[in-house]
Amino acid sequence: MQLRPLGRSGLQVSPLAFGGNVFGWTVDEALSFRLLDAWLDAGFNFVDTADVYSSWVPGHSGGESETIIGKWLRQTGKRNRVVLATKVGKPMGEGKKGLSPAYIRAAVDASLKRLKTDHIDLYQSHDDDAETPLADTLGAFADLIKAGKVRAIGASNYSAPRLADALEVAEREGLPRYESLQPLYNLYDRAMFEDALEPLCLERGVGVINFYALAAGFLTGKYRSEADAAKSARGANTTKKYLNPRGLRILAALDAAANAHGATPGQVAIAWQIARPSITAPIASATSQKQLDELVAAASLALDAETIAALDAASAETAAR
Repeated sequence: MQLRPLGRSGLQVSPLAFGGNVFGWTVDEALSFRLLDAWLDAGFNFVDTADVYSSWVPGHSGGESETIIGKWLRQTGKRNRVVLATKVGKPMGEGKKGLSPAYIRAAVDASLKRLKTDHIDLYQSHDDDAETPLADTLGAFADLIKAGKVRAIGASNYSAPRLADALEVAEREGLPRYESLQPLYNLYDRAMFEDALEPLCLERGVGVINFYALAAGFLTGKYRSEADAAKSARGANTTKKYLNPRGLRILAALDAAANAHGATPGQVAIAWQIARPSITAPIASATSQKQLDELVAAASLALDAETIAALDAASAETAAR
């Protein structure tokens, strides 16, 4: 497995990250353990989760994903084989949210306890917190790094201006900087990242670990008509957003590329992202061994320049206007 540097953090990560949002939600503990074992056995080392996963499930309060990962780490002794990423800042109930120093200190200890580890490799601000000065947030992270609880920090869901401000504050104040960005990005959702965030990340050497790499499953070809909405719990939202002329054009290009490369549309969609110079490691989830095997194969799929150009053209957002 060819590992990639994550920003300037010193962390070396696989070209795909396993998205832990499914653990304790659509994947039970036993299957989670098997998928994590298989992920490492295939040569990957990057696992991303968040304290808030999966608070949206009735009866859940957040922390379910971290708890499962922690049990797996404790039972298997594989902590030193994993680059472990989690996040802080999303609402956890009872006023627990944001990026104030006091809350970060409490939240990191809660995450460490659930994860059953003494350190987090990549600790990410899950959302921007405009109410807390950037220097205060970064200062709190500096304390965690000094204490050995965190190795590097990243940002998720930040706008280009706010990420630029955070990088400037870090440099000016001598504080740790965000070494990674976790934005929404895939073949369909392109403009939000490419317009301003991508050039900033390239210029400043910030790693990118984008989420929704498969557009909630749409880029696998699973949803091709309104009738397909019933195929999953999130199918209705997926078809509503993506099932339109541009979405169908993207699927057609993925089908053509998949046929040419002996692959699946989903594998091509991920390989397109991995090949992009700005992207360090897309984040994708699997809820079965079959899905995991498809992700593994996607990481070794090399697309030629002609195929990439065809996918670029088919997914260009201007073409839909």
